[in-house]
Amino acid sequence: MAVGYLRAPAAGVSGRVHRTVAMLRRRGYALTPARLAAVCLGGPLPESEVRWAVGADPDLQMAEGLVVERVASCDAATIRERADGHAAASPAYLEMAVEFVRKLVAVAPFITSVSIAGSLASGGFRSSDDVDLNLIVEDGHRHLAYVVVNVLGVVHAMRHRAKAVDDLTRRPVAPRLMTVNLVLERSQCRPLARQDEDMAFELVMAEPVFGLGALNDVVTENPALLEHFPQLADLAAPLLIDTPRRASPRLYPTLLDGPARILGRSAWRYMQWTRRHRPDALARVAYVRSTMRPYTLFDEA
Repeated sequence: MAVGYLRAPAAGVSGRVHRTVAMLRRRGYALTPARLAAVCLGGPLPESEVRWAVGADPDLQMAEGLVVERVASCDAATIRERADGHAAASPAYLEMAVEFVRKLVAVAPFITSVSIAGSLASGGFRSSDDVDLNLIVEDGHRHLAYVVVNVLGVVHAMRHRAKAVDDLTRRPVAPRLMTVNLVLERSQCRPLARQDEDMAFELVMAEPVFGLGALNDVVTENPALLEHFPQLADLAAPLLIDTPRRASPRLYPTLLDGPARILGRSAWRYMQWTRRHRPDALARVAYVRSTMRPYTLFDEA
């Protein structure tokens, strides 16, 4: 009688799994084997192969139901707590974010794509977090986009002043709620200066809300992204909205981008000043910005 065994993963799978886990760790979270299998570097895998890879790699382990590096196992309980809280906290904020994006793209016709990024997309959202947005905009409108998002964001946040906050989302008047994570002009995408695995990961983990076609164009024009994450070829978009009635583009000539840059930089420096006594918050902001270079706004480096 023949005896069957689960096959071991193909050569290279362990390395892909480990690199994905390391990438997640740098961003402060970890995933279950099933979720890790779906978003693995190099393309999706069967969950069984992820489990094989964890068992074969002495530097990986299962902790709190998550795949983590052994050196980070002490963080697993905190990450698990965040993941468990996500299910309770995220639905209301996802609904809120979709409605905000609907208003944003109606007011700002130069915005061609919006995705939800950060913890709300990755699965570790807490009620004290803000909602990060990735934008693609027409050329000459990066700083206008930043200012419009923040002006609308302050108006929106005034209605949610009772929101829980932490050192990153605390503001003097109203909590930081909707914020720009990454903003790219169309010409910056043709091609992207960065087509590394971290940039591909940023795109594959985000949740498209508006302008899926513009995102697909980015992938088409930057095929190296697919070498890292083939999943980008078939992005799911369950939150996608229809194009609303939009303001006239004539309201936003490119000559306004210069004044918007000055205003935006002043606001950015003020926010950094308010965090001057919170080194952990400053360090977190610095890390996030380092992952976005050379696309960070107001980068003094």
